[in-house]
Amino acid sequence: MIQRARTSKQIGAIIRRARRNAGLTQTELGKRIGLRQATISKLEKGEPATQLITLLDALTALGLEIIIDERGKGAFRNLEDVF
Repeated sequence: MIQRARTSKQIGAIIRRARRNAGLTQTELGKRIGLRQATISKLEKGEPATQLITLLDALTALGLEIIIDERGKGAFRNLEDVF
């Protein structure tokens, strides 16, 4: 199933859902990729300081991938359009 995310919080929610569906705790996911539970928590909250490699490692451990696509019509093209 394709899930769209346009914010770090949405990406975090997708990761949280996938982790729970896999029956993993944050600690268990962290151990799989060599990170602390606190780091997984920050990733799932969409905190801005998350490193890209952390995101990619978590996605890999959960059997997920990133697909880059153009935004659909009606979506904001510029960040300024949001405000």
